Amino acid sequence: QVQLVESGGGLVQPGESLTLFCAASGSDVHLYNIGWFRQAPGKEREGVACISVTRAPTVYEESVKGRFTISRDHVKKMVYLKMENLKPEDTGVYYCAAPERLRSCSADGSDYKYWGQGTQVTVSS
Repeated sequence: QVQLVESGGGLVQPGESLTLFCAASGSDVHLYNIGWFRQAPGKEREGVACISVTRAPTVYEESVKGRFTISRDHVKKMVYLKMENLKPEDTGVYYCAAPERLRSCSADGSDYKYWGQGTQVTVSS
């Protein structure tokens, strides 16, 4: 099992940056790939990015490529989502999630078993 807690969300203006944090705890955290998802108001949850146990990153959401960077620190058991040049359409609740242990990264939320509570990101002037 792994427990996930997101933090770092807030209200920012367009063009600004924000880094989200996903603190993981439990047994064998280093054996879980961890993804970031987001859900905008009135829309389905979408996969943003995922990082493997070997720290190989994948960004799934085309609109954030070049702006968002996913990383992890195995010692701190922390996963980060650095978001730059934020746009209003980035607004939503951001979740970190993990599939079953040793299962692959995916952009599909149904492939993930463990979820954090979410952190709100609002990009508005």
